[in-house]
Amino acid sequence: MKCTAIVLAAGQGKRMKSKVQKQFLILQGRPLLYYSLACFQKNDEIDEIIIVTGKDSIDYCKNEIVDLYGFTKVRNIVEGGKERYDSVYAGLTACSADTDYVFIHDGARPFVTEEIIKRTKEGVLAYNACIAAVPPKDTVKIVDDRGIVTSTPRRSSVWSVQTPQAFSYQLIKEAHDLARKEIMCDITDDAMVVEKYKNVDVYVVEGAYENIKITTPEDILIAEKNLEKIYKKS
Repeated sequence: MKCTAIVLAAGQGKRMKSKVQKQFLILQGRPLLYYSLACFQKNDEIDEIIIVTGKDSIDYCKNEIVDLYGFTKVRNIVEGGKERYDSVYAGLTACSADTDYVFIHDGARPFVTEEIIKRTKEGVLAYNACIAAVPPKDTVKIVDDRGIVTSTPRRSSVWSVQTPQAFSYQLIKEAHDLARKEIMCDITDDAMVVEKYKNVDVYVVEGAYENIKITTPEDILIAEKNLEKIYKKS
């Protein structure tokens, strides 16, 4: 069984308010993208890695990250698309023909762990569609277009979704093929594509509150603190 990690690093990161794309910001002397790649490189569950990035960043990824740090599992670095789902599709089409399962991960989430990957793999082997997530710490409200609360879901039934999201390759590829025959909108993660176009159950496994996505300048400060703790432990 062959497992491929598709690491998305094509985002512009406009909310970061930086000239440098967030996935290439330097944390503890290394690009942000390094950390998730290092985890997949080290993890025995993953056989190969596909990096999806902007056209102008392909050489940088190859020379300054993949080659420099010896990420031998990286099979290909491909150009992403306008939207996230376009980049995912580019990654899917770049996978080896014998890929059985794919783990789709945001390159801006540097704190994915081997434990999360292991739980996600166990889930995808059992259900063919599995996502990492955490229960919210706050009460969640459903609000209408006027800003009025319409309902309050039970906290136990609400989860904040993270990555990786893992799927059987055939399932996620077919779902994206079907989705691309229509006008895609409001698609924010790959589970939505599978839910809508393949009507399959998606299993949830526990992620980690530390597995944050770096989006704003404040997130950089949190990431630096997390890395300091990690280095102290090691």
